[in-house]
Amino acid sequence: MLTGKEFLESLNDGREVYLYGEKVEDVTEHPAFRNSARSYARMYDSLHDPELSKKLVTENEYGDKTHRFFKTPKSPDDLFKTRDAIAEWSKLNYGFMGRTPDYKASFIGHLQGYADFFEGFEDNAKEWYRKVSKDVSFVNHTVINPQVDRSKPLHENKDVFVRAVGERDDGIIVSGAKMVGTSAPLTHYNFVANYGPKDLGDGDQSHALIFMVPMNAPGMKIISRPSYELKAATTGTPFDYPLSSRFDENDAVIVLDNVFIPWEDVLAYKNVEVSNNFVPGTNFVNRFSFHGGTRLAVKLDFMAGLLLKATEGAGTKQFRGVQVNVGEVLALRNMMWSLTTAMASEPDKGMNGLAVPNSFASHAYRVLAPDTWVRVKNIFEQVVAGGLIQLPSSSKDFLNEDLRPHIDKYYRGTGISAEERVKLLKMIWDAIGTEFGGRHELYEVNYAGNTENIRIETLKHAEFSGAADAYKGFAESAMSDYDLHGWTNDTWVNPSEINLVKQ
Repeated sequence: MLTGKEFLESLNDGREVYLYGEKVEDVTEHPAFRNSARSYARMYDSLHDPELSKKLVTENEYGDKTHRFFKTPKSPDDLFKTRDAIAEWSKLNYGFMGRTPDYKASFIGHLQGYADFFEGFEDNAKEWYRKVSKDVSFVNHTVINPQVDRSKPLHENKDVFVRAVGERDDGIIVSGAKMVGTSAPLTHYNFVANYGPKDLGDGDQSHALIFMVPMNAPGMKIISRPSYELKAATTGTPFDYPLSSRFDENDAVIVLDNVFIPWEDVLAYKNVEVSNNFVPGTNFVNRFSFHGGTRLAVKLDFMAGLLLKATEGAGTKQFRGVQVNVGEVLALRNMMWSLTTAMASEPDKGMNGLAVPNSFASHAYRVLAPDTWVRVKNIFEQVVAGGLIQLPSSSKDFLNEDLRPHIDKYYRGTGISAEERVKLLKMIWDAIGTEFGGRHELYEVNYAGNTENIRIETLKHAEFSGAADAYKGFAESAMSDYDLHGWTNDTWVNPSEINLVKQ
């Protein structure tokens, strides 16, 4: 497994990352990425920590040490230990980094057990499982097509979407773009696939692809969104931006301009069935919901702590309305942990006997998580209220001798100094109010899919699993107890002798 130092060194590989019109020469030293890179490096170092490694590390089928989420799960116990390992890593960033190196184990962790799914490329699946789990490689993924013109059918946008444009004896040439590559500038490989049906028409299957590609592959360009870490470093200090200055997992669009993909890195080629069905066929949804639910549960632990401290500092913790709101946040926190417990304790049975996180709980997480985060954010805005926007502009205001006495007097809280209270409220504002905080709301709302799909897929899961028929049967059992003439079940007595309508 990589150490933190090895991880940082591995990123200086000639990759083409673009930010503010310029190519970034070294992401580990650029002020837009360097602290986030070190946050990931700390996670890698924890794998080698004598105490933390007890929760984080196990052995895979090949005897290689790896993070627990990469090990093929066979039992509820495996899943509970995995849940705890995911949580342990998430605690290192308070739940604010979602696409961490263990996230892609949502897919990689099943490549060994589900190798047969990848028809014609079964050995590639097993090799990638071993490679990534052994190194704990950092893999990002892009499975969504750019929002160019979604009113048109796929074949009319084929020049934009990733497709095979050439074939060689040793591999294929691909071109096109994909989104959204969260954490992409700081990862080792990009996993490229499709989310949903992909048919270009007229027998064109060039878009039916699944493959892995190194982030420094010739022809790949990584176009980053604005960096919140850089803005934090430019306009403030860690005191002002304690989250965005170290946990900004930059999102990017991945452009593949005639990139060569060796056959050993391909998992599906011109295979519409495999390409269309990899999400349900490999139980990817169950796995990423397990990771996402655990991470969000850790994040809610953190937010609950901030809210409790904020109400204590404002002297409002005894107000009934405040207590109601704090109680709701705690209930949402409890719900999220309970969903991860359900996913682990009652797993579905997957291919080759794999223990797959429970489908019903997974779909519940996908629908409930977006509303949960929006509601928690709204409660902070109502309960902490104006305190979040009457903060000093910078930590440097405390260092101004003329201002300090006034700040100490007018910004203090109940039982806490002005410095302590402002530090707390700056943390809360960075979590919900800055650009970093706004991105996190968008992230949580769209994390598991668009708002319609996650609900439709929950319905389809109920239909395909037989649960919908069971629910209808349950309702019909109640309706079968009576008809136009009264009760058909002799448990109950018909009201013929007292019924006024009949009389």
